Amino acid sequence: MKDSLNHSESLLVHFRRMESLKAEAVRYPSIHLNKRQLCNLELLLNRAFYPLTGYLTQEDYERVLDFQRLSDDTVWPVPICLDISEKSAQSLSQNERIALRDEEGFILAVLKVKSLWKPDLRKEALRIWGTEDPEKHPGVRSFFDETGSWYVGGSLEGIQLPFHYDFNEIRLTPPEVHRRFSRNGWRNVLGFHAEDFLHRSHVEAILSAAREANSSILIHPSIGLGDPGEPRYYALVRSYFEILRNFPKNLIMLALLPSFSIQAGPREALLQAIVRKNFGCSHFLVARDHADPFAGQSGTERFYPPHSARKLVEEYESETGIKMVPFEPFVYVKEKAEFVSPEELGAEMQPSELSPSELLRRMENDLKLPEWFTYPEVVAELKLAFPPKSAQGFTIFLTGLSGSGKSTLAKVLLVKLMEMRDRPVTLLDGDIVRKNLSSELDFSKEHRDLNIRRIGFVASQITKNGGIAICAPIAPYEESRRHNRELISQYGGYIEVYLSTPLETCELRDAKGVYAKARAGKIKGFTGIDDPYVPPANPEITIDTREFNPIEAAQKVLLFLEEQGYVR
Repeated sequence: MKDSLNHSESLLVHFRRMESLKAEAVRYPSIHLNKRQLCNLELLLNRAFYPLTGYLTQEDYERVLDFQRLSDDTVWPVPICLDISEKSAQSLSQNERIALRDEEGFILAVLKVKSLWKPDLRKEALRIWGTEDPEKHPGVRSFFDETGSWYVGGSLEGIQLPFHYDFNEIRLTPPEVHRRFSRNGWRNVLGFHAEDFLHRSHVEAILSAAREANSSILIHPSIGLGDPGEPRYYALVRSYFEILRNFPKNLIMLALLPSFSIQAGPREALLQAIVRKNFGCSHFLVARDHADPFAGQSGTERFYPPHSARKLVEEYESETGIKMVPFEPFVYVKEKAEFVSPEELGAEMQPSELSPSELLRRMENDLKLPEWFTYPEVVAELKLAFPPKSAQGFTIFLTGLSGSGKSTLAKVLLVKLMEMRDRPVTLLDGDIVRKNLSSELDFSKEHRDLNIRRIGFVASQITKNGGIAICAPIAPYEESRRHNRELISQYGGYIEVYLSTPLETCELRDAKGVYAKARAGKIKGFTGIDDPYVPPANPEITIDTREFNPIEAAQKVLLFLEEQGYVR
């Protein structure tokens, strides 16, 4: 009874402290965190990133880059810093307290600034990913695109964890997972990091590894950047529930992890192992190409050497306290009608394979999946996540110089697609968007990029909800076009159409007289005159409107859409 009262009193003291801290934090300067930053904050606050008690200071950051250790010599492979803009950095000072807010403005924590510096992002990329070339590594490209130019480090006082309204029954903190392990009598637990759909071969491989380690299993998917407004996200999480039905009930547990992949190979594998140790796991499964940006892509050379992630996790086992277990993929052999391990696969056996690209092709074309590959319940979720192309939304992104024929082609395509009457169609013409969505922007490179990204965001929402977006801006820069491709391709089709009509032809068509004004110096920064147009690297369709009239050009696009399965 006395212990119960003491616990209640401590909870009351904690609650009052949090309320007082929240009241104080309202007066502090604020930083609003994006989804990526919210993931790291949550893992700091819930102790998944133990022993960290806040964001790394500059001293710890440099030690992590150079030695994979904190300044107290604790193993830590990846910097956890709060990146901010230069403008925000200029307003901060040492020992200042900052309120950290979510995207809606709710205060989640207070950061006491201990360190503020401008990092060498190229050095960081080279140390963490092994290259500073964004063209060679998508993780490096995302890092450069998304990271603020300044870092702030310091200790955190948590007020509350980020809010979630989905799957809260399996959004478990490290202490909650520890308690469940203890109640189940699990001493050895094998952690499995998942990011994609799991199938029969995964189940066989995980069970085999668990038997080898004499352990129970924690299926621990990384879902930090999952979109609760996206059907594919729900299908993925629901598929994990279905997968659990194929394991012994007293051997398996599912919990979601609010993290995201940076595709950093060995270093990321080591970080994932440390996180699983903090959740109570004794063992961690590591794949041959763990956290490699090209893992799962058939015919593509891996970025990191084979087994390098396993070697690094194994190297630090005595310090991290978690053992590396190799994840060995099982393959299905028709002759035996069962899955076998690589050791059991004889030279005379012919394994049946279904690559990720072939799986996607079958889903997009509504083709049957072989029974040996996955479970019927998972197939049902896959169909929700990857509907056939004829039922998907898609974006047609027209790009080219002013006067190249974008707006006219877009209007013809709008009519032709509307006539089909199977999906709603929205036209996002460059001039219309400028007037209604980006009227405050000028024509600097920064603002042009922002305008194109706004168009991409709107198009992504239309695509995600099964509609057709036709975009017709100039979009002169490859970076913003690539950003839109990556964003929209998550939700449906993306067809880039390059109107390659030469500059001299566009000038002859200059109905608005803008080229003449640019030549006379009355308009500055005009694309094609005193600002460059960078042609797309790999457009799906290229059209020179000197050779095609608008109807013929539209027909060329429609034939491509039919060939790819987007329209019937």
